[in-house]
Amino acid sequence: MQITPRQLLLDMWQAWARHSFEQGVWSWGEQGGLSSVADAERLLCLLYPATEIRAFRLDDPNTTEEDVIKVLRGVGDSTDIPLRLIEILGEFMKTHHDGEFPTFAGGHRFASADPGREPTEEQRELDVVDSYSMSVSLCLATLGFLQVYRNRTTRPSTLDRIDVLRKDTGERLTAAMAGLLRSFAVDVVEISSDQGRSLTRLLGGGRLSGRQVLRRFQQRFTSLRALITDSLALGLDSAVSEELRNENRLFECGWAWGVVRNAPVVATGHDPEGRGQPGGIALPVPGHHFTVVALDGIIDLLSERTLTLGLLDAEQQHLASALRLRFEITQQYWSGVARFEEDAWPLEEIPWRTTRRQPESEYYSLTVVSVLVHDLMRRRATDHDLTRIVAVMERLAERARITNGALSDDPAVALHSPGIAMPLPGSDALGPAMTWVMNDFSTQLLKRAVQLGALSNSLDSRDRLVRLAEAVLGHVWRRRITQGEGVGLWDDVRSVHPESPAPPTVPSWSVTERVAECLVAAHGLYDHPPIRSADLSDAARAAMSEAAHLLGREQKDHPAPPSGSEEGEWLKGIEADLRRARELLDGRPGTSLALTLGVLARLDALARVTDGEV
Repeated sequence: MQITPRQLLLDMWQAWARHSFEQGVWSWGEQGGLSSVADAERLLCLLYPATEIRAFRLDDPNTTEEDVIKVLRGVGDSTDIPLRLIEILGEFMKTHHDGEFPTFAGGHRFASADPGREPTEEQRELDVVDSYSMSVSLCLATLGFLQVYRNRTTRPSTLDRIDVLRKDTGERLTAAMAGLLRSFAVDVVEISSDQGRSLTRLLGGGRLSGRQVLRRFQQRFTSLRALITDSLALGLDSAVSEELRNENRLFECGWAWGVVRNAPVVATGHDPEGRGQPGGIALPVPGHHFTVVALDGIIDLLSERTLTLGLLDAEQQHLASALRLRFEITQQYWSGVARFEEDAWPLEEIPWRTTRRQPESEYYSLTVVSVLVHDLMRRRATDHDLTRIVAVMERLAERARITNGALSDDPAVALHSPGIAMPLPGSDALGPAMTWVMNDFSTQLLKRAVQLGALSNSLDSRDRLVRLAEAVLGHVWRRRITQGEGVGLWDDVRSVHPESPAPPTVPSWSVTERVAECLVAAHGLYDHPPIRSADLSDAARAAMSEAAHLLGREQKDHPAPPSGSEEGEWLKGIEADLRRARELLDGRPGTSLALTLGVLARLDALARVTDGEV
């Protein structure tokens, strides 16, 4: 399926508006208000593309494009849309607020690991990293939207509503950033423990002894270990820091599913005593999925757009600096683990074997790929690294039955439906042990393929990544709901894998929002210039030299045709095309070559006419 992000986003927005507005009135639906994660994902389906892509902007009614207005006509006209958004965003901020502080509850998205028991009400109200991260992205999009729209309206009542929403959004953003800080975890591992042996097997791949793994681990992570232990900004428990200083210990770092036990409060201007920051119950164990989700949110914090628009106040800039440190530490750690052995990356051993007792799954391989993609984007990866990670992604697409057919009762279908149930260590302190279910394998693979495609400078790697992205997009697009509630949204896995469980009765905002992220990333892919081919450049340069020589000979041997004559205009066209070919030579050698070949053909025709052959 060809990637056409503009049209596909318009199709998605049309379905989103049709589902969300009943006769022009916003409806949260049956599950609205039951999970801050799902509600934020729903709003980001519209607001994320609207603030990341200029052609989809909704913050300036005078510049909203006609096709955008057409697909959102159920919301209103270009003047109504921003007002409706302010109203809906205000509802979100108030719904997920306890009257004094913002709340980040997982709600109905929490599931019980025990089929016979439901999570308690107290458990459903627990904060979760997904909500922190989604709130960061939503709040930044909202602040950017309000910053522009405030300069486009003069109505006092609207300006007052904007100011209230901006205050509430800033408060929520600060609280979400504090939550991410308190959910960061460093897990020190005794090498003789079950977890230590699992990590040793993962890193050694059966080729290295435990002693060899420990020695290489010490060498690779000495500076990172020192950075973690010496950084007071991380706020680690003193006992953890002391254990980490022992170089005979292994460690893991990243984000737990929620606020970790004994996490210190983060004093903020609105909450100097941390009264709005719940005590943590999550064990300090980094989770693959939650680490990736946290990194995605922090990237929005550190983006050029956030910096250029000045969306963060002084306090938020300070929190962002602390998150940047965790961001870089996590990237370096997982990048080092994924590529621990140069000859045989642990990442290339599929599926990734976690260090905790949980089922092996290709999903965990993909989450490590996602962290590695973040690192490759940060340090501008080499073509060698890209080639190897592309091969891993292609294998994951095959194993997940995206690029090849599924067998009868194929266990790989479970990656998509019902999804992967990730345990939440420590959640049993308040009730049954809980899980967090994700079925975003396809959309996550699509997003990483597109991101790497924008990064690649290799024609072969770029071509493979685009082909992979097109195949995954075709798989994802076929999973849209085709009947009942949520037509045009996601996720009906049965349309691709008929043996999967029955389709959902309501749309999955998790999958739908991630499709929106993928299409925004695809739009960015086409903003990059095409890869310059040295072979095409040489061919274009040689053809251009020949064309310039033949043109000069034609002008030397024959008098200049009268200005305005057919021959004169034809010759001017040849000269213009040759100048254009020269201008494009460095950036678009293929186009330059095509123009030059056209010039050569016309020069040959001209020579035949002037020599009397025609």
